[in-house]
Amino acid sequence: QDQLQQKIICPGPVTCLTASPNGLYVLAGVAESIYLWEVSNGNLLAILNRHYQDLTCLCFTDDSSHFLSGAKDCLALVWNLYNVLQAEPSQIPDPRHVWSRHSLPITDLCCGFGGPLARAATASLDQTAKLWEISSGELLLSVLFDVGIMAVTLDLSEYHMFCGGMDGSIFQVDLCAWPVQRDRTFQTERENGKVFKGHRNQVTCLSVSTDGSLLLSGSHDETVRLWDIQSKQCLKTMNHKGPVTNAFIVLAPANMINPDGKPSVPLPKFSRHLHGTESSDEPGAEGVTLRLGLHQQEPGQSYLEKAERMYSQMYSTREKNLVGDQEHLTIQVSELEEEVSNLRKINKDLFDFSTRIITKPAK
Repeated sequence: QDQLQQKIICPGPVTCLTASPNGLYVLAGVAESIYLWEVSNGNLLAILNRHYQDLTCLCFTDDSSHFLSGAKDCLALVWNLYNVLQAEPSQIPDPRHVWSRHSLPITDLCCGFGGPLARAATASLDQTAKLWEISSGELLLSVLFDVGIMAVTLDLSEYHMFCGGMDGSIFQVDLCAWPVQRDRTFQTERENGKVFKGHRNQVTCLSVSTDGSLLLSGSHDETVRLWDIQSKQCLKTMNHKGPVTNAFIVLAPANMINPDGKPSVPLPKFSRHLHGTESSDEPGAEGVTLRLGLHQQEPGQSYLEKAERMYSQMYSTREKNLVGDQEHLTIQVSELEEEVSNLRKINKDLFDFSTRIITKPAK
């Protein structure tokens, strides 16, 4: 089928690009800035300038409520989409978390499942891959390798983290390994069964199939390889005419299978000026306006406001569960100790009674 194409001119060279899973927003990294567009009408909603060097990677959480950004300034930032959309155009909203534990540029980001309660992985040239908790911003795991890490991904069950190195190796890190350690060193000579070997140059991208059995990898050696995760064997090699910069596994869209499927309507042109300013690329252009929440004349909270309130409740509930009330815990412990003491007394009385019955001389 003929493809409907749309050429969208951006304010500068795009170093990273991602779309929200709900299909409503597009993020692009241009130099040190993050640009946020609305897909339905092409409006530029926000320009975020909180990084000090060029952006390298962007990713959304699975519920589109947060997004993460990584750059050459060694920082990874977590942004709340609601706060970004509600901020005034003249103000730059603060990120939810600033992760500054890497010492060299960040090369890749990956976010697991769970929305604001998900875990995120970061890769860096400092030879480490780190696992974070988005809700609290805490560092859960840091793994040190022998080479710089260029790509990172998680399987859907989040039992394993896969890291692509500059030397072409792919490392499998068990997240449920015992004993639990926050800082680990991946020693290749001791863990030969957890290394995929085949690429001859740096690995640039990784993707795991939905069933967790296959791993797709791309490299600067101009090949894409498909691996069986359990056996670490390369099942297929696809050659390209240049370095592979990105590759991922995706479910086939319905139009690809349906012979009668037609291409969808092309996207509107993305504006290069913030929405609401006087400047506009095409003042007379028409587009579809998608409204989130209730009509302005009707009282009540919008969808984004309800989502933010729900996430706030989730955070507070989770923090209470993690931290707990010390006084309440003390009362619970004392009650349990008293119960254990009573049970021990009952057990001793039963033992004495049984002993007397058994040892009682027969008449």
